[in-house]
Amino acid sequence: MKISSKGRYALLLLLDLAEQRQAGYTALKDIAKRQGISKKYLEQILMMLNKTNLLHTNRGYQGGYKLAVSPDKITVGSILRLTENNLTVSDTYYQSDECTNEVFINLFICKGLKNVIDNYLDNITIQDIIDKKNETYADSYII
Repeated sequence: MKISSKGRYALLLLLDLAEQRQAGYTALKDIAKRQGISKKYLEQILMMLNKTNLLHTNRGYQGGYKLAVSPDKITVGSILRLTENNLTVSDTYYQSDECTNEVFINLFICKGLKNVIDNYLDNITIQDIIDKKNETYADSYII
């Protein structure tokens, strides 16, 4: 399984909005600058995210985006399914009409691995990422 830049950037966008929750609406240009991502590319990702009920949008002078739901309700799995075309481990073995032992073993392993990955991704939230980030850098003193 490979996560594309679209999936990674969608997660970064949501993480940024979660960290800026107290500030209200956040301009896309500010997110792009903080995350080092093209504003144009973020606009494409926002088009996908706008199909969900995850974001509130406000136009105008104090406009921007903010999360419509708590970060602990947004799973990594749901975002990656939205942004990625395919979350399968490998679909090579699904395409065979032959049922040899090799095909069966690979199919069995790939399906099991996909279940483990899906379960893992569906149990990580944006809030979990924030908490882990804070925990990791809590004792880091940079002068």
